Amino acid sequence: MRFPQTRMGVEQVYIDYFTRAKEYDALKKSGKPYRKDVEMDVLAEILNKERFISCHSYVQSEINMLMKVAEQFDFNINTFTHILEGYKVADKMVEHGVGGSTFSDWWAYKYEVNDAIPYNAAIMHNAGVTVAINSDDPEMSRRLNQEAAKSIKYGGISEEEAWKFVTLNPAKLLHIDNRVGSIKVGKDADVVLWTDHPMSIYAKAEKTIIEGVTYFDLERDTMLRSEIKKEKNELINQMLKAKNKGLKTQPIKKKEKVDMHCDFIGNIIN
Repeated sequence: MRFPQTRMGVEQVYIDYFTRAKEYDALKKSGKPYRKDVEMDVLAEILNKERFISCHSYVQSEINMLMKVAEQFDFNINTFTHILEGYKVADKMVEHGVGGSTFSDWWAYKYEVNDAIPYNAAIMHNAGVTVAINSDDPEMSRRLNQEAAKSIKYGGISEEEAWKFVTLNPAKLLHIDNRVGSIKVGKDADVVLWTDHPMSIYAKAEKTIIEGVTYFDLERDTMLRSEIKKEKNELINQMLKAKNKGLKTQPIKKKEKVDMHCDFIGNIIN
């Protein structure tokens, strides 16, 4: 069996590596000859608070463990992602100074999420944690506005605070809130205009503006779809005519899209 096979073993691996990185960094700063180690350089940047950590997590034991390890080496975890048992340790998260980027209402799809609840985001927020709503599903990630709205239903979060879960708070966790995350003079002009209340299931993106440039316009998109449909019909007719004339044809080539999740196991073939 490969080490580690227990949560205590995982903790010891972290401690061993950060201990090595601390010794490596001290030798590097001493001016004495040393053997460059890229892995240790990265860990040293974490120890020196030059690199932020976003940690994939689920249960309270592993969340507590990593915060304890970080505090032992005098640095902070920046963000726990998924963090589906964050509601159990929200007070400790506030004390540590770590944010939580969580699913809105996913639970019971595997052992680690048996205790997940849809009130997780609201409980962490009310405790003082900087909370963001995320998804590692390519379809749901396009609808984070609606995912944020679930915290209004589950936890009674105000519309303004729930909206921050997918705008300002993620920017804070990424340390780019001085540029994006809210509409303010001096920030990048990244804006979405909606046809309805942005948390409504009926809302559609009307315009997407990035740094002042309109990248998407609903009216223009409707026109382009019509043109593409017309072009597609013309191409199909040309192919049918070619086939009827006995010209050489080839079968349809179908390209499968692979949706990868956090528990994905397999090979990607391009």
